[in-house]
Amino acid sequence: MSTDRQRYKGLFISLEGVDGSGKSTQASLLVEDLQFYGYDVVFVREPGGTVLSEQIRSIVLDPQNDSLCDECELLLYEASRAQLVKEVIEPALSSGKVVVCDRFYDSTFAYQSAGRGLEADLVKHANTLGSCGISPDRTLVYMLDPTVALSRATQNSVDRLEAEGVAFQNRVSAGYNQLIQEESHRVKSIDAQGSVEQVHKLTRDCLADLIPQMRELSE
Repeated sequence: MSTDRQRYKGLFISLEGVDGSGKSTQASLLVEDLQFYGYDVVFVREPGGTVLSEQIRSIVLDPQNDSLCDECELLLYEASRAQLVKEVIEPALSSGKVVVCDRFYDSTFAYQSAGRGLEADLVKHANTLGSCGISPDRTLVYMLDPTVALSRATQNSVDRLEAEGVAFQNRVSAGYNQLIQEESHRVKSIDAQGSVEQVHKLTRDCLADLIPQMRELSE
């Protein structure tokens, strides 16, 4: 198993989707599956995953920080990511572990480029810097109608991005669709409309070529 197949012994899986799509639940279930089969798993989230990155998370998601400009938001996400990669992800992959990441740089393209309107090449360049050149081996995007997803996400407290509303989430969803079309070898779409177990089966199916045990779980 390897990310950038010549560089690392480990496997890197990221999970994506609009807020309320259920990806975080699926990430937890995936980690349980991998651990059941004896894989050494590191589970992280973005933004976050380190002390410094969690401090940045509190800034970018705080609804009181509504004056945060789009460019500043982008750079904060990239700063959080770079710290996570260098402190956690890169060492884990180098030692042969499986890294499961709840969001990675595809979120930045979907939210900051498609959602905010920042120029795509600028965001992609920033993503290369923030990820330190590391790319997931497989990215799973949980697709759900943004109206339905947002109603789920806002049942309790609402963060700064969830507060942007349905129009913003529609643009984010369109950004994910673009990635699915452009990078179909890496980015796989999962219909998130079903039950948790139905979506879990789809998750396993999308990873069976990389992790043979997933095929056994899906049967």
